[in-house]
Amino acid sequence: MRCAVAASQDESLSVALTQASHRAVADLGEIPTLAVVFISKAYGDQIASVMENLNDVIGSQKLIACTAEGVLADGIEFEDGPAVSVWLAHLPGATIETFAMEYRHTADGASFLGWPTGLLEEWPQHASVILLADPFSFPIDQFIARLHEDRPGVPIMGGMASGGDEPGFNRLVVDSRSYDAGAVGFVIGGSARIRPVVSQGCKPIGHTYVVTKADENLIVELGGKPALQRLREVFGTLDESDKQLVRTALHVGRVASEYQETFARGDFLVRNVVGADPDSGVIAVGDHVRTGQTIQFHVRDGSSAHDDLRELLKREAVTGCKPVGILLFTCNGRGTRLFDTPNHDAACLQECLGPVPTAGFFAQGEIGPIGERNCLHGFTASVAIIEETSPHS
Repeated sequence: MRCAVAASQDESLSVALTQASHRAVADLGEIPTLAVVFISKAYGDQIASVMENLNDVIGSQKLIACTAEGVLADGIEFEDGPAVSVWLAHLPGATIETFAMEYRHTADGASFLGWPTGLLEEWPQHASVILLADPFSFPIDQFIARLHEDRPGVPIMGGMASGGDEPGFNRLVVDSRSYDAGAVGFVIGGSARIRPVVSQGCKPIGHTYVVTKADENLIVELGGKPALQRLREVFGTLDESDKQLVRTALHVGRVASEYQETFARGDFLVRNVVGADPDSGVIAVGDHVRTGQTIQFHVRDGSSAHDDLRELLKREAVTGCKPVGILLFTCNGRGTRLFDTPNHDAACLQECLGPVPTAGFFAQGEIGPIGERNCLHGFTASVAIIEETSPHS
């Protein structure tokens, strides 16, 4: 198995795609089984016509693509200006089924249409989903819930296209078809599988607490005391820098799986704290909370995001196989908006796991599993590590 990636910043989109694809094909040295292409929205009016014929330029058996605010290739992030990233893979023995999905209201309720016939029955061993979705027309939370019902345990990795600021301005491509709504993606399995790493960029503070009273998105009590009182207790133990982060960037992480004795990075689904009532002691968060769940307060800044990504990747470098390739879906609130230096996430991947052919884009929401449940995230780096499976795994 082999992967290759190349980028171009030529101001002509047609030229940029030709340049990047020729370089990637030359580096691959094989006929590509799969292509994933990300195109900067800076190309504007050039995008629609070129993406209609994208597969003619790339020449891969299977292809998905989307427009984005910024793209990346290997250790470089192109946050502004025209740029394309072309990632190619030669994956003998892998099962790959591409699809275009749309959401419809029917007489029987909401439906997701577009699964290929090859996926209506048995899915391949080690199956995973890569998904690129339009945020204006595709209800990703409902899709995640539906797939969990139908295919529990199958990871979904991907991101929400960020190439348009209003409906109809994102472009999605699967194989030879182009769309301005819905979602495109592929299911991959067999001899290739995806190992997910989801870095939410936060660090835990204080201790874990059991929610002893909750009401929808309101945490009323933690360990038998008002939630805000527990937060004040944690606040009193912090240094001045972490106290400032509590004031400006406070989050709550709820444990993804309660069947553990201890909890560490990667075990929490992190959500924003959206408000607190000093009179009642209630804390409101951006998620539903249930009595009996375990939570811990978290904070986020560039330093915590760096440490979180690096620690998770280092853990994977020790426990996992050598990656064949990587697809990275990182938040458009990261990059130089979060970190002091450019190319942070892309460079960190190369440092911890590389050299490995990597492509990705700055998304308007990132998809990836925490524990056994897939989720939509923000300010997250969702890393899909492609690896070759052994015949007996």
